Amino acid sequence: MNQTLTILLESIVIGGLIGFAASAGVARMFHAPKVQGMGAFRTLGELNACENDPVAHFSFGLGFFFNAWAGAVGTGALSSDVDHRIVPHWAAALSMVKNRNLTETLHNPRGMAFVGTGVGIVLVSALNTTAASIPDSLQRIAADVLGPASEWLINPVMPIVFWMAAVDAGRRTGAWGTVLGGVAHIVMGNAVPGIVLGIVIGKALDDLGWTRLTRVLAGAVAVLFIASAFLRGVDLDILEQMKVHAPNWLHQLHEATGTEPTD
Repeated sequence: MNQTLTILLESIVIGGLIGFAASAGVARMFHAPKVQGMGAFRTLGELNACENDPVAHFSFGLGFFFNAWAGAVGTGALSSDVDHRIVPHWAAALSMVKNRNLTETLHNPRGMAFVGTGVGIVLVSALNTTAASIPDSLQRIAADVLGPASEWLINPVMPIVFWMAAVDAGRRTGAWGTVLGGVAHIVMGNAVPGIVLGIVIGKALDDLGWTRLTRVLAGAVAVLFIASAFLRGVDLDILEQMKVHAPNWLHQLHEATGTEPTD
């Protein structure tokens, strides 16, 4: 009983801090570059993909709730989905249930901070206390069952949903989402980051055309994928699969940076 109470009190503090920071940070991102944002770029893209629909925001967060709960039960740790996906989306859903004015809800750092604090307290407390109260034998069963289910949600269900959103947003956005999604799947093993970036670039081109801003954005994305591919050793893997001999200097560069892929 004392242990459960301690976990609950600690969860209230940690959950409140997580909810406050994550929700205020993502709301500030909508005001960039006038103010500095503190949220994650993928969170901003996923919030925009829900098109300010409270039901969509809640459903999106609910899908990752089971993944987070499985992680808490199986490993005893909270996944990044808690602060990147569940808290911001549920805070957005609660904020917009009765008021669809984005200035007063999703784009309001102060309002999102307070709502997110409550969401974080309830969410983290529920995850930690339920995970701690489950016997070890049931924890292993839950991890074996919910783990594969959450993996199916993350890949391929979520990439398909985001790809459909990209295609629905227009021909140019769909093309960018498809190309970058395919590259992201090769480099990162998940197409969602690439599709989200493709949606952002595609919509920016629709609204602004090829300006300095969109060129910088596209260049930054290209550098991001190249750096990620190199750090993961994807370039060597692709050359090997194509039966092409990688030059010695490339192997030496990977060895020097500690990015040589392991067999």
